[in-house]
Amino acid sequence: MADRRQLGSGRRPEFDRGPAVNAPSTTPTGDRTEPGADATARVEVLGATGLVQYFVGSRNWTDRLRHVKVPVVKAVDGVDLSLMEGETLGLVGESGCGKSTLSRCLMGLHRPTAGEIRYRGVPVQDGLTPAQRRTTQMIFQDPYSSLNPRMKVGQMLGELLRFHRVVPRHRVDERSRELMSLVGLPADALGRTPRQFSGGQRQRIGIARALALEPTVLIADEAVSALDVSVQATIINLLLDLKEQLGLSMVFVSHNMAVVRQISDRIAVMYRGRIVETGPAERLFSDPAHPYTQLLLGSVPRMLTSPHAAEVEGTADPLAVVDGAPDADESPFAAHLVEGEGGGCRFRPRCPVAIAACAVEPALLTLPGEADRAAACWHVTERSVPAVAEPGVTS
Repeated sequence: MADRRQLGSGRRPEFDRGPAVNAPSTTPTGDRTEPGADATARVEVLGATGLVQYFVGSRNWTDRLRHVKVPVVKAVDGVDLSLMEGETLGLVGESGCGKSTLSRCLMGLHRPTAGEIRYRGVPVQDGLTPAQRRTTQMIFQDPYSSLNPRMKVGQMLGELLRFHRVVPRHRVDERSRELMSLVGLPADALGRTPRQFSGGQRQRIGIARALALEPTVLIADEAVSALDVSVQATIINLLLDLKEQLGLSMVFVSHNMAVVRQISDRIAVMYRGRIVETGPAERLFSDPAHPYTQLLLGSVPRMLTSPHAAEVEGTADPLAVVDGAPDADESPFAAHLVEGEGGGCRFRPRCPVAIAACAVEPALLTLPGEADRAAACWHVTERSVPAVAEPGVTS
């Protein structure tokens, strides 16, 4: 694997970040809270409160004759989230839980059904402004389809730089070469089309394209899932290197728990359109609070002799399987149906520790003694306060 220090070598563009912005406190009112550091210590660059995104399905003529209700999918349902400056937030969950939809709402590619999106503490009413879009860029999952196969790399980057007037016209070629160097590609790559590159190289080009507009926020939607494992490692190291060099904030969407653990400072776990647990990455992996998070980590294949095997010991059996289906309804929209869904915790039908109180879904409850962690589970109140080692005392 390539050395991380070499991936971003070369002349680096001097990106003007603009004056610092002091955002107001971002803690939402009511019971639903997003734990994290004090807002006076760090600036929230991107956030959401009560974010909802529904998609209306379609009916054929027989459904209309039988007066079948139009299926409505709750892709995102009441999400509270904050991305702090300089932080990498990992967004994890099973396929179909709403991760990509949430990231596209934050990016402004979807207009939310309800809720609020904030950019640097300021509510965004009608989508991100052009200036805000420039500073919030997305890295897409599939490098094979996200790049124009008929355009050379230099044409793609040059078009962006000229249209948005990032640099004077006489410096477009120079800046394009700088971007290639920044992502670890040679300057002659500018004269080739995407089909002449491997999958990992195409994803590097996608990253360079996202960096062309000098963003402060990157949203990576399954950016490494289509790549080989060895190539994934180099792309992850590249993203870590770029974050350090350019001071980026990042939302990293993935279903690969090992990758998320490597790159994230904080993690939010999604299940059926809602956030069920948030917290610092290492604490969430070593001591998951929500039953779904415990089973999700327990289902990850791992060698029992690995250094991290003991950290999840007792939380779930190796290759744990979550019994039951997301919903009794067998329609293709069963996982997120509005009609006939019932109340209470959405994980209750599959939860091994469900109790009567789970008929009422809890808000994100702060864990005892851990202000930076929260889980949407009534069992959180039964957890003991973590022991704090006294100075000078070792176990």
